[in-house]
Amino acid sequence: MEGGENAGSPDGSGGPSTLFLQSIDRWVDAMVADEHGGGASSDEAISGLVRAKAAGLIAGCSAADRLVSRHFSDCTLDWAVRDGDSVAIGDSVLTLSGPAAQVLRCERIMLNLLGRMSGIATYTADWVGSAGSMGVACTRKTEWGLLDKWAVHIGGGLTHRLSRADALMIKENDLAALTPDAADEASAVAAAVAGIDMDADAAFTVVEVRDEAQAVAAAGAWAEAQVERGGCERIVLLLDNMGANGCAQAHSILVDDGLRAWCILEGSGGVSRTELEDWVASGVDLISTSALNRGVAPLDLSMRVEGGD
Repeated sequence: MEGGENAGSPDGSGGPSTLFLQSIDRWVDAMVADEHGGGASSDEAISGLVRAKAAGLIAGCSAADRLVSRHFSDCTLDWAVRDGDSVAIGDSVLTLSGPAAQVLRCERIMLNLLGRMSGIATYTADWVGSAGSMGVACTRKTEWGLLDKWAVHIGGGLTHRLSRADALMIKENDLAALTPDAADEASAVAAAVAGIDMDADAAFTVVEVRDEAQAVAAAGAWAEAQVERGGCERIVLLLDNMGANGCAQAHSILVDDGLRAWCILEGSGGVSRTELEDWVASGVDLISTSALNRGVAPLDLSMRVEGGD
């Protein structure tokens, strides 16, 4: 995951990081608690085969593994796929085996986890496939925290910051506090950038701008500071709610002023899938949108239970 501790390798070989594992535990613990124990059933050994009812990418294997090991320890998972694998309609995903009572309690929670995360990964892959060399990132507007971000990562998207601690980010409200005496918004942006501790924050700093003048002011102040210190890092300019056309104009002006090489341009705010071609043509390096993970249809998965041996 960009900007924070990696959650683990896509094929699961490295296992989830401590950061991701802690997030998984919080989510699966809450989901199991919400089931309130489930209904009564026998201890007869059964197996449930999970198949895909739609084509897509699988994500969430680590979360399902953790769910079972943490709450259904008498069950076992036999995976036919791992995170990042593609499935077609009818393909096997996994087999869940164990006492009937545990298998049936686990079923819905596990399918909710896998379905949601796989749906996000599948939808993200669709955006990424159409974006070419332009990056596609989610935002910190998530409904399932790092689980959503991991799913975006599996789909080939960028995860941006995992938390506020990952990067210095200066937004509109920060400017009012940092530069109360600035004559105008562009001057406020320039003053805020000039005041950044480059030794501490040059590697990853994001500044929100809302028009071309602010973008030029931020990039100019950053370039001046970097030249003075002999640095080569780039600032991330979050072009907020400027639209693809506004971002294209900012890109062009920064090129003409010799400042484009000092910044990474991120288009954000109101980004939609239907306008993706316009964003690709705008000259930005990446776009960020909560549409990757909010309100996304889950991948349709089902489980058919069979008796044990």
